[in-house]
Amino acid sequence: MPDARPTRRIQGSCPCGNLCFTVDWPGSPGAIPVRACGCTMCRKHGAIWTSHPEGPVAIEVADEVRLLRYRFGTRTADFHVCLGCVAMPAVICSIDGSRYAVVNASTFDGVERSDLIEAATDFEGETTEARLERRQRNWSPSVSGSDEA
Repeated sequence: MPDARPTRRIQGSCPCGNLCFTVDWPGSPGAIPVRACGCTMCRKHGAIWTSHPEGPVAIEVADEVRLLRYRFGTRTADFHVCLGCVAMPAVICSIDGSRYAVVNASTFDGVERSDLIEAATDFEGETTEARLERRQRNWSPSVSGSDEA
């Protein structure tokens, strides 16, 4: 039987449109929880991340040459940075053959800032194993689209 719950389709992109994404967010429109990571990379990019463990993400990249997949810290995820406008709209992590993503709510199109409920997060000291388990549990699954690296 198909899932009858309402779904909110959220679209986002970097300012120049090179990297676009769609999240099918389960549930009615309303508050979206976002995480303000305290790491240097996220703070300096003004990134506030969100994901839904039941909300698949599709990512499209217009020009792969203008996309940097940057790994730092534990080197377990690819931060997608557009080289055209230097925005960081998404992060993708592969775990046991499946892909998971978080998207930067600062890059949402048509979502009011007042719809975002922000909480500070700090993953400093988290083991790599715990980090991957958390991502597998909380990040959006079924990442698909033209970005298959």
